[in-house]
Amino acid sequence: MAVGTLAPAWPVPPEGGWQADDLDSLPDLPEHTQLIDASLVFPCPQSVFHTRALGLIGRGLTSSAPAEVEMIQRFTIDLDAQNRPEPDVVVIRQAALEGFEQTRVAAADVVLVVEVVSPDSASRDRETKPMKYARAKIPHFWRVENERGRAVVHAFELEPTTGTYTSVGIFRDRMKAEAPFPVDLDLTGIKTRRDTAE
Repeated sequence: MAVGTLAPAWPVPPEGGWQADDLDSLPDLPEHTQLIDASLVFPCPQSVFHTRALGLIGRGLTSSAPAEVEMIQRFTIDLDAQNRPEPDVVVIRQAALEGFEQTRVAAADVVLVVEVVSPDSASRDRETKPMKYARAKIPHFWRVENERGRAVVHAFELEPTTGTYTSVGIFRDRMKAEAPFPVDLDLTGIKTRRDTAE
């Protein structure tokens, strides 16, 4: 670091770590900061694949969702006092939405969470977050992976006896599912004209 330059003023956590309410009150936090295990997780720049996959899944769920639920991208969920993750896509019961200033929703009002895996978030999206979502009893979880430029959706449903997720399918090119509501997604839609010409 050059002489005379100031180091960034990172927030110093209190004893015991941050709490879910702190995300709404800490000044100058980057947009889309998450709270995982009482620690702040800052966002990284998103890849073209991530952005396209997020748009594709979001559009598909919006067009398929029944009136009683709503799809929102990158919206935080209160799992507990020390965990407030922000899934890439969250499907929420319409009755839980209180107004335009709302910044989070209770896990009990979430029907489905979707995580698009990025290199920086791979262990969180494959291990940490699914365990926490299952513990919070969120009934459906989808993980979207980049398989050589193709979107592959791993779909999971909460198994009530064990309280863990069980796989209900791995989808390439097309995803047809009946839960949490009927969907029919063309997963090839993330390609551009240049991709299809190659």
